[in-house]
Amino acid sequence: MTRRGRKHLLKPLALLAVAFALEGCISPSPDSIGRYTAPIGGSPVISNETPYSAALRCMAGYTGQHPIRIAVGQIADYTGKSESDNSGRKITQGAALMAMSALSKAGVQLVERFDTSVAEMELKYANNRLIGADQSGGPDYRQIMAGSIPGSDYYLVGGITELNFNIRSEGANGDGGGTATNGVKGQIGLSMYVMNVGLDLRLVDTKTLQVVDVISYQKQIIGRQISAGVFDFLGANFFDASVGESALEPIQLAVRSTIERAVLEMTSRLYHTNGSCAAGSDPLAGADDDHRPAPPATASNAPVTARNEDHYNADTSRNDPYRFYNSSDPNAGLRGSE
Repeated sequence: MTRRGRKHLLKPLALLAVAFALEGCISPSPDSIGRYTAPIGGSPVISNETPYSAALRCMAGYTGQHPIRIAVGQIADYTGKSESDNSGRKITQGAALMAMSALSKAGVQLVERFDTSVAEMELKYANNRLIGADQSGGPDYRQIMAGSIPGSDYYLVGGITELNFNIRSEGANGDGGGTATNGVKGQIGLSMYVMNVGLDLRLVDTKTLQVVDVISYQKQIIGRQISAGVFDFLGANFFDASVGESALEPIQLAVRSTIERAVLEMTSRLYHTNGSCAAGSDPLAGADDDHRPAPPATASNAPVTARNEDHYNADTSRNDPYRFYNSSDPNAGLRGSE
């Protein structure tokens, strides 16, 4: 091979070595702790909050004084939307778990009805006297006591019923530059689009199966894309550079926000709080960081046991989209959005 040929061969090899160096350090043999490479990242775990979480914690001052027990049933995804590559569903399948977390933030006593498989297996083993005694001094097997499982006063069920893509989109782009062949040229573009998600929930009296409350809420989700680039000649060389940014408000966080708003409205109506739990603390604060005094609980704050038609028909506060909404929106900078 000639010198010129070797020279041309070394250039791509050098570029390849630089690419490997930029990519990161990967060793063909594991290090002392068993890794081929150190993973990137290091973001701390934070509370999974929405603009309504602080108001939910405020509700604990009422629910703690007059406890009620609520069970969460199936809150399914009824949108039927799946990913185009068949990799899964568009919407979370864990809406019931989100509702349990929301009720827990509000201080509501929960009884498990969603997944009782372990309890049923324990009961089966105990019935066959296969589980040892819980306390000494008695039989050497666990006894099954009548009435040991508390019942629920209400249960929450429903589903995610809407997922509408591209309700409206807007975009603009332009390019320009010098008329000469080697003149500077540039381009810029901006686009925005809006979608929404909706759900329907109902609260049912366990003893009578009377539906005491129904809520239908939707939340819009916005996304954007920005791009810019420039093309120019520098003598015998040219360069083409471009930058871009895209952001989409997290869809699953929108589902969680809608569920928390619905749970907040239901518990607020049960306890006749009249919206007194206005959100005002740090939306990313944990439960231990929220030191506001509990609101007073009186006899009038005791939960209702049946639906009051007059109050229900006259209640227009649910039409206020910023009821209980924390003005310090935690979606800013959360999960990649800005």
